[in-house]
Order: sequence, then C-alpha cells, then structure tokens
Amino acid sequence: MAVAVAAGAVVVSSGVGLGLWAAEDDGGSAAAPSSPSPTPSPTRSYPLSEAPRTIPAVREHTAERGPGWRPATGHRVVVSDPALADEGRLTAQELGLTYAGERDDERSGDVRLELNRDAGANPESYTLTVRGGRVTVSGPGEAGVFYGTRTLKQEIRGAGAAPEGVVRDEPAKPRRGMMLDIARKHYSAGWIEDRIRELGDLKYNEIGLHFSDDQGFRIESTSHPEVVSEDHLTKAQVRKIVELAESRHITVVPEIDSPGHLGAVIDAHPDLQLRKTDGEAVRGAVDIANPKSAEIVDDLLDEYAGLFPGDQWHLGGDEYQALVVPDPEAAFPGLAAAARDEYGPGATVEDLTTGWLNDRAATVRAHDRVPRAWNDGFFSGGSVRADEDITVAYWTGKEIGARKPAEYLAEGREVINYNDEFLYYVLGEPLTFVYPTGERIYEQWTPRVLRGTTPVPAEYDRQILGGSFAIWGDLPRSQTEDQVAAGIRMPLRALAQKLWDAREPALSWDGFRTLADRLG
Repeated sequence: MAVAVAAGAVVVSSGVGLGLWAAEDDGGSAAAPSSPSPTPSPTRSYPLSEAPRTIPAVREHTAERGPGWRPATGHRVVVSDPALADEGRLTAQELGLTYAGERDDERSGDVRLELNRDAGANPESYTLTVRGGRVTVSGPGEAGVFYGTRTLKQEIRGAGAAPEGVVRDEPAKPRRGMMLDIARKHYSAGWIEDRIRELGDLKYNEIGLHFSDDQGFRIESTSHPEVVSEDHLTKAQVRKIVELAESRHITVVPEIDSPGHLGAVIDAHPDLQLRKTDGEAVRGAVDIANPKSAEIVDDLLDEYAGLFPGDQWHLGGDEYQALVVPDPEAAFPGLAAAARDEYGPGATVEDLTTGWLNDRAATVRAHDRVPRAWNDGFFSGGSVRADEDITVAYWTGKEIGARKPAEYLAEGREVINYNDEFLYYVLGEPLTFVYPTGERIYEQWTPRVLRGTTPVPAEYDRQILGGSFAIWGDLPRSQTEDQVAAGIRMPLRALAQKLWDAREPALSWDGFRTLADRLG
C-alpha cells in the first residue's frame, strides 16, 4: 500500500479532482494557484474539494478549501478508546503509518479514530473529517469507525490523497453479505480469508458458509465425526476465519440445511433416509417422522453454536423432496400419519415440515441466534405457521406453489434478498443459471427487486433487511478458486454499491468499472 500512496502520487490522471491535487501536472508537482501570493502557504487559496471516489460511494461530502491529507513518514494513527485498537493498527499498517495507541495530544498529519457513543445513531455510520492537515474518523460504534477507515484507505489508494472536507456516511441496509457453498466445492481457508478482506474493504458485514449438503460436510465435528468429508476445514481454521471476520466487523453465518440437502449425513446414517412407499430412497431428505433425524441435526447445531459466535443462523429449509410430488400424503403415509399425530386430523406433510423448521429455530434461538430460512421453506395456509422471527432468505419464485415476494412481506416478515436471477453464481451454469454480471446488478437491481426485475412496493422497504450474493458449487470443477474470485469481483462491487445506497448511482457503469480497477 505504501507504493500506492507515495508523496508524488498523480491524481489528475485518475480523473478524480481533489482540491489542490486536481491542479497537479503529470509529474505530480503542484501547479501555481490562480491568484499567486508572495506570502507562505497558510494564506494560500485552494479550490473547493471534490467528493472522494470510493466503492461504495459516500452518501454525503461537504466540500472545503484546503490541501487535503496525504500519508507521510512520521504520521501517526491514534485512537480515543482502546476498543479501536484493532482498527487503528490495521489502518496504520495499510497506510504505512505509526500506530501510537490511545493518545490525547494532537500532531500534524495524525489520523485520529474516535468513538462518539450515541444510542440513537446507526452504529454503522461514521464521519470522516479532513481539515488542518489531520484526519478524524468518528462514529457511534466500532463498525462505523472501521467503515470510515475503509473510505480513507480507498481515497489514498485511488487518488493518493484524502480531500479536504467532511464525509457523512451510513449504509441503507443492515444486512450486506456474500454466501459461499463450501459443501459442494471445498475452498481453502486462505481463499476464504482473502474474500473476507475483500468484503471488509467493500463494507460488507456478513459471509455465509453453507457447509453441509448432499455432496459433502466440510467442517470438523466432534459430536458426529462420521459425517465429515475427507476435504474439510478444521475447527482451528474456522476459528481463524471467524477471528479475521470479526476484525472486519463481518458476521460469519453458518448453514446446516435441513431437512433436505443432508446427503452427507445420510451417507453415514442411512437409517435416517426418507423412503417412498415402494422403498425407493429420496435423495438428500431425512425422515422427519424419525426422532433420530432431529437428534443428529440438533447435536450439530448445538456443537457449532460454540464455533460461530455471531448472532445469525441459516437453517436452510428448502427443497424438501417429500413436497415436490403431487400428493405428499399419499406418497409418504408415514409423514402424513406423524403430522396428524402431532398437529391434529387435518394436518399435512407441509405442516410437519414447518414444525421441523420451528423446532430447529428453537434450537438455535436457545443460543441467542436469529434464525433464517430459504423462502420455499415457508408455506401459505396449513395448520402450522413458521415462527414470525424466522427471516426469509428469498431466492426463488420457481418452486411448486410459488408465492409472489410481496406475500411474505404482507405477512409482516423480514426478508433478505438472494434473488437467483441477479445474485446467484452457480458453478458450471446448470439448468437456467447464468453467471451474474456487475453491470446488470448495478443498472437493474435494488434490494426491493426480489424476483425478476420489478421491485416490490416501497411500503415494504424497511422489511427488506438487505441482500446477499450467493456462490453455489453445483458443478464444483467448473472453475478454480482463482476463476471464482475473478468472476465474482465486479458483481460484489456492484452489489456493495446498491446495498449501501439503493438510489441510482452517480457514475455510469463504465465509470464505475474504471474506478474499481483503480481501487484494486
């Protein structure tokens, strides 16, 4: 990073005007001001600064006159509170400065990180002030201060200097994530850590790990080691991933999908597999009428609650194969009988499946986790309703009996947007999936576009918590880790912009892509 912020960095060639630096020639030396003064620089006249160019773009910048700020030898990073030590050390390392810890004194060139605790403010908001040869990043929470340092880092990386003035910034949506299917394609711990660093710089705050599916179970287990695949992450590797994520204010959201997508568990416990009346096994589906199915899933949920300390948990709940046949009660009389025994004479297999979801939600809720599940795990009507606090992870409208997105919202449910027509990166592009492009997300998608290209009514905006890019490993050998990283690069940047500010971006797509290349 020190190379990118050398004192002679050229700004005009980047197309970004930043106060005095906009007047620099190709050699990086400052051009004379329009009204030369024989007196020293303190009385020198500077043009008004221009807003920084970052991804995501800052929401508000108040221009001022002044030289801006450049990192230089001897400059310090200081903090007002020891809680900001991690942010301070990281910023100092990235900008080539000295970390001086908690200090009250002020020096020219300082970057000061401050906590201004305000219970009524968005904890992810921040103010970045460049004035008088110093930088101050302040916010009501550590996350907001961290995001302010990301803005500063991008200003320096892209233009060599931070413009004079004040940035006031905060995200539009509280959930900004990327989900990674490590069950069907094993990813190295180092690759996942690189994505966390990338997500942090783009102000994302979630990474989901879908680590159990029909093709594999990819995290070490002590309660059920027999279900774990040969290629997997150790708990030590996961702890390191979680620690890195926490340092970037990113929550790791684990997912053990059930009652479908449990093929790896069934391989070790074939007695749990759901079977049709003729004895034919149903791929990936456990028999939810068998109490042992719930026992093993709850064992795993309880175990991993100690590994993933974040407050979110994804329960899956999608594509249970007992519900894709025309008459589930006839095809699976054992499930139908269990439903009637549990919920009364009119209960159905859908009711039993909803009961399963609610029971798993209770398991993670006991660990103070907020549960979420895929939208095709929520059913209309019936004797049993999904618990109200289960967040809807909306991904598709192609399932049997599909409901319009607004129906989930009309029930009062909170929703996270995983729209598979925009945000699904499915390796090998099976079925009708195509790799998403950043341009399409940037120009056509907003958090209210849950299905197709038509947004749901604005009245539901507050119930849409945000969105998540999802990388699925259906054909895992279709791309290498490096190819996946390259393929998701611009979609992630476009999504970061639209989750931070859903309004039409100021830059054209070509301008946005050029900026992304400059920022790296």
